[in-house]
Order: sequence, then structure tokens, then C-alpha cells
Amino acid sequence: MYIDHTVYTGRPADRRADKEERCYALLDSLGVAYTRVDHDHADTIEACHEIEKLLGCEICKNLFLTNRQMTELWLLLMPGDKPFKTKLLSKQIGSARLSFATPEQMLDVLDITPGSVSVLGLINDRENRVRLLIDRDPSACTPVSTARPCASAPRICWKRSSPPWATRRPSSTCPGKRNDRKHPGESTAPRGSPERRA
Repeated sequence: MYIDHTVYTGRPADRRADKEERCYALLDSLGVAYTRVDHDHADTIEACHEIEKLLGCEICKNLFLTNRQMTELWLLLMPGDKPFKTKLLSKQIGSARLSFATPEQMLDVLDITPGSVSVLGLINDRENRVRLLIDRDPSACTPVSTARPCASAPRICWKRSSPPWATRRPSSTCPGKRNDRKHPGESTAPRGSPERRA
């Protein structure tokens, strides 16, 4: 697997795919400084660890989940080395039989493909269908790392005491947006969920 061992700051000088450019535009508009590493698809833990060392931050596990009826969607952020316990999360959010969303749902709702699920994909959720769940562990960590915006994109890492969307009112281009929030920092996750406990 190819990894460019140069750690870059800010957006690339060359034009990238539209979905990748949207991520840079969002981070720049929020004034979030970030670093990035270009690499091929990382399909092993060892490859991810090498990228982590270059960026100096942990790569979070990003899980795109749905219920049995496929009527609800969640994006769960959790530490990369923490096991995912379906039964526990199902109880916390009040939804039985959670499973991974399909590649078709990823493409339709977040405009991404398997291997590039991340919180930045939420900027493509125009209908606010996805609920963001953040495990207590990564929400308290700095820096926060995301997965790749798309299959051909670099991995991006930003250093901040809280996620960039937590400082702004929800909007049509802000990750984690929910139109039914009353205040900028108010959680919409069900009581007892990882986001509520964070």
C-alpha cells in the first residue's frame, strides 16, 4: 500500500474530487487547522497505525449503522481499538437489531463508499437522516481524527478541544447538523446514548 510520508497542512494545491473539496471548504470556513496524509486504501490495522504515527493522532472507528427496518441511520464514532458491542448500543439508543448500513445507503445518503465513512460525510446528508453518536472516549480526546472523505482522498486530522461543528449553529453544511436543535450545543441523541454521556 502506498503512503506519502509527507504530512501536509491545509488543502492540496491541485484540484481534487468534488466530495473531497467540500470537506476542505467546510473546515476552512470554520477556521479549523488540519493536517493530512495521502495514501491508498488502508485495509489493515497495521497500515492505519502507520498513518496514525505520521499524523500524531488516533484514527477513530466510524460505523454507519441502521435498524432492522432500515428506516433509521446512525454514524457512531468510537476509539479504533475499542470493540463494538451491538447489544449495548441498541439498548442505549432504543433500537433493536442494529446492523451495518448497506453500501447503497452510504452512497445514497452520505455520497461515500465503504472504507471512507467519517463524520465529514454528514455534510452530504441533505435530509438530516443520520444521527451522530460519539463514544465518550474520543469525544474527550484531542486531536480528533477522521477517516477519508472519499476513496481517493487523504486522511485528515484536526486538533481541537471539541469537534468543529460544536461551535456553530446547525446549518445545511455543518457536520452533525440537526434542524430540531434549540441551541448550538444541545444534543439530539436519545438519553443514555454515547453522545448524551459525552
